[in-house]
Amino acid sequence: MTDGSKRGIIAARLRNYFLTGLIICAPLAITVWLVRSFIEWADGWVKPYLPNFYNPDTYSPVAIPGFGLLVAIIVITLVGFLTANLVGRSIVGFGESLVSRTPLVRTIYKSLKQIFQTVLQEQSSSFKKAGLIEYPGPGLWSLVFIATDVKGEIAAKFDERGMDMVTVFLPPTPIPTAGFLLFVPREKIIPLQMSAEDAAKLLISGGLVAPDYKPLVNAPLSITQKTA
Repeated sequence: MTDGSKRGIIAARLRNYFLTGLIICAPLAITVWLVRSFIEWADGWVKPYLPNFYNPDTYSPVAIPGFGLLVAIIVITLVGFLTANLVGRSIVGFGESLVSRTPLVRTIYKSLKQIFQTVLQEQSSSFKKAGLIEYPGPGLWSLVFIATDVKGEIAAKFDERGMDMVTVFLPPTPIPTAGFLLFVPREKIIPLQMSAEDAAKLLISGGLVAPDYKPLVNAPLSITQKTA
């Protein structure tokens, strides 16, 4: 074996070792960075409002990460606990009545509240299913998240025309945080077995990370039934 071929084999092995290490380290590093950024963001919002007596950074030479996030979780849980009883509901109702009298703020608050109620309800299936629609043209298919049945005035207009429509969200790749709200005929949607999390992975990876597929026996996918 010549020196050139030996150097080529060594270089190929080093390249493979580097790529293997990159596959392991890059996701770990990005995950740590995202978690750290979220914790710092939560701390930056909460800690400035804490009295110095309760802020551990007052007594520590270095900032304690995550304390603001812990306080936020405790406060949110406490608000939920208080809202579950009569006194808490009265206080929350009084606060919402004040917000409802404030122009612009009431519109933003009510919209956000409806979104969170719809998405976080235990029995809600909004954005928990993925599907395919023919978009942006014939023969071209896009991955969407199925939101809910069309409601309100829009539903009434479609009903007048005998159209059974479903609201879907079409996110872009690779950052599915913005996108398009589309109203699609129910029969035009091909429901998928994959979870919303797997669909998000597929979008973020640009189609490189596809979830495993195991056909369901005697359990055909269907969205022909309207959601409650």
